[in-house]
Amino acid sequence: MVSTPGRPPGRIIYAGFATRHHSGGVHVMTQHVRLLRERGHEAWLWLPDENDRTDWIADDVPMLFGATTAVGADDLLVLPETPTVQGRDPAPGARKVIFNQNHFYTFAAGTPGEDFPGWSPAPALWVVSEESRDVLTAVLPGLPVSVVPNPVDGELFAPGAAGQLRVSWFPKKRPREASLLKRLLAAEPRLAGVELVELVQAPRAEVAATLAGSAVFVALGHTESYGLPVAEALASGCLVVGYDGGGGHELFEAPGAWRVPDQRPLLIRDRVADLIQDLDALAPVRAANRRWVLDRYPFARTAAALQEAVAAAWARPGADAVAVHPAAWLDTLGPNFTAYA
Repeated sequence: MVSTPGRPPGRIIYAGFATRHHSGGVHVMTQHVRLLRERGHEAWLWLPDENDRTDWIADDVPMLFGATTAVGADDLLVLPETPTVQGRDPAPGARKVIFNQNHFYTFAAGTPGEDFPGWSPAPALWVVSEESRDVLTAVLPGLPVSVVPNPVDGELFAPGAAGQLRVSWFPKKRPREASLLKRLLAAEPRLAGVELVELVQAPRAEVAATLAGSAVFVALGHTESYGLPVAEALASGCLVVGYDGGGGHELFEAPGAWRVPDQRPLLIRDRVADLIQDLDALAPVRAANRRWVLDRYPFARTAAALQEAVAAAWARPGADAVAVHPAAWLDTLGPNFTAYA
């Protein structure tokens, strides 16, 4: 059965993964589900196995479970950018979108063909930044691309009471460089008495609490499409120093964000130390960082862009299908597809 104009829209099904520790990409999917439900859509998060359900996904996010699920002619299936395998259509005939949250991973599952991804009908693409839009429009000119910007939660991520000076960072994307940086910062006399915090697989609430008490956040992004930790640090009133990871360059337009040339840990150390020494004078800049990021990435902007992207996707063809969860192709990625530095 093929959908026809005028028929009421159906469900919006996001295929995600129940990772053991908090996943920014899956979290964004849950935000989409909530925003769509608030606006009257029947949106769901689809996980491959009920036994894999994780406690960091809130109970109010409605879920579907199973290696396969039925998709109706009026439904919209939203799939992650990885793993997208050339010619392996997860739902032949169904209306599909690839929600590409990292353009660097687009071809992570193997060599693309000229008609990538070789699905029928061809999917639309949703991305989270202008950089991703520009890259994928150039690489895949036959697929329509919509920007659905990430929202920044200004209630959860907010400045805390002044206390011990703190510098924080995530080492995950650059573990080898992070080990050097930790030693460099600890040995720097100008940072004596400053608490140095590495955020490793921390729950979201712990991340928010740590950023709330941090004066400086060190951005160690690598092959990013956006860089949500940087945005959340700005909302927390942190000064930001480090790497934009490519797609995160728009965040370094904030008044209190300093981009450092790639793989230059000594420059990071020196910039962090200079900022800590001048922290009192920089108080207005920290406040301006929060205003800047919340003005640009409110939930209302995400909701409006998402509504437009959904409407455009529903205008594309769709038919009844049985969808296979993309977990079926995870083995195509290999153990080191992220290539962290």
